[in-house]
Amino acid sequence: MKYRYISDCHVHSDASYDGCDSVVMLCENAMRMNLHALTVTDHFECNFYEDDSFFDSVRKSLSETQKAAILFQDKLQVYRGIEVGQATQNLPIAERVLSEFDFDFVLGSLHNIVGLPDFYEIDYAHCDVHHLLEQYFEQVLELIETDLFDSLAHLTYPLRYIRGEHNIQVGYEVYESHVDSILHALIRKNKALELNASGLRQKIGTTMPCPIVIKRFHELGGKYVTIGSDAHRWADVGSGVEEAMNILKNAGFDEFTVYINRKPHLLPIA
Repeated sequence: MKYRYISDCHVHSDASYDGCDSVVMLCENAMRMNLHALTVTDHFECNFYEDDSFFDSVRKSLSETQKAAILFQDKLQVYRGIEVGQATQNLPIAERVLSEFDFDFVLGSLHNIVGLPDFYEIDYAHCDVHHLLEQYFEQVLELIETDLFDSLAHLTYPLRYIRGEHNIQVGYEVYESHVDSILHALIRKNKALELNASGLRQKIGTTMPCPIVIKRFHELGGKYVTIGSDAHRWADVGSGVEEAMNILKNAGFDEFTVYINRKPHLLPIA
């Protein structure tokens, strides 16, 4: 890694329903890659909530992360995070999980629009892709207004499947105005934008959002950008984060953001 303070602020352990490995295994790979910091952000999908057993995964994630923070102290900064999915689809439970537990960092994400499954399950051959994207961007704006997160996760997430998996080409000009509205809202709310590097190892072949959006965020006055590999297994921890730092630097940013106790800390891209 050529950057001194490079950090991965979006990883999932086996406390997530789709995670594979323990927090310790994630941290061990972060150490091998000479990362400065790792934030564990296990899933909490609000729209899937059924009973209080859902909180068990949060307790497991926080407990294992705290143990890892002690185990790796002075070698790796380990922070407590969560990825709160679809908060607007169950606001009471989103507010409850954030009030009952202490986190360093909260990612806000939207994996599906109201009434539809996750974007990876949609049959794109039999739907209006443009209408779907409009609904997605509208509901992202609603999510921003909740103030329930620190950084907006993987903006343009549907394109991972629309473009990457189904090869349906959607030009940036189609959703440019929607993205601008979201970036303006993030800046107004003093929120961060995540640069999610997972697309670099997937068929879409680019970050989410793409470098054009990152540059636009800088042009509009955006200050806070977090970086995440979105790893769901130990081998992907740190994947693409160095390339993401390059993208930030090329977009005009001199710093990136790591959250501690829900406060943004700016670190130099150097």
